[in-house]
Amino acid sequence: MTTANVDTESALLSRQELRQRLQAVGDSRYHHRHPFHLRMHAGKLTRGQLQAWALNRYYYQSRIPIKDSLLLAKSEDPAFRRAWRKRILDHDGDKDGYGGVEKWIRLAEASGLNREQVIPCTGVLPGVRYAVDAYLALVRDSSLLVAVASSLTELFSRDLISLRMDQMRLHYPFLVPGLAYFEGRLTQAPEDADFAFDYVATHATTRKQQEQVIGALEAKCSILWAQLDAIDYAYVLPGNIPPGAFVPECA
Repeated sequence: MTTANVDTESALLSRQELRQRLQAVGDSRYHHRHPFHLRMHAGKLTRGQLQAWALNRYYYQSRIPIKDSLLLAKSEDPAFRRAWRKRILDHDGDKDGYGGVEKWIRLAEASGLNREQVIPCTGVLPGVRYAVDAYLALVRDSSLLVAVASSLTELFSRDLISLRMDQMRLHYPFLVPGLAYFEGRLTQAPEDADFAFDYVATHATTRKQQEQVIGALEAKCSILWAQLDAIDYAYVLPGNIPPGAFVPECA
């Protein structure tokens, strides 16, 4: 983790100060600033580039319930597990054909892909795989506090999702039938973020633990940024698609 060196015996941050530190991480490091997202929101991506993004991002989406299952296994508190398992239902649904993962497949279909291309993840970029797998490893190998903190990018996601939906309707109307995923996250993400922040603010009882929370958010932001770096390099500039990765059939 890349959090700045501090005296771990320093005074404990208040909840407001901790929230401000986390917000500062989001302002400077969250992937809303990535050039790929800036191009997307300006309407400068081709259909093929959007397809590549949807397919590669599916690998991340499909691993979120796995990440949350790893996190659940760390807790001995039934109340926490009951609250957190909502996230798995949000993504997997409570039966086939529902949930955020299925909704993401429908977004990919709206871009012009078919689900047989998307679900196996065979065309996913190596860089995206490494980044997403690093997120799973972060959750698996860290304390429950750090694992929960790594989800705090949801503090910033609602604004990005709202902007993305507006710009997709404006610039990429063919994607409109696939926007259900984002519509659901407009309410799910803030609820999840509130729970996670309350948890870390309550359970980070030393300054060292608070800095670990901030470091976990920094690490997660780096993982999200790395995913977009790989997509941008392969499909925008310079456009070097590695062997075995998805090759768009349309411009």
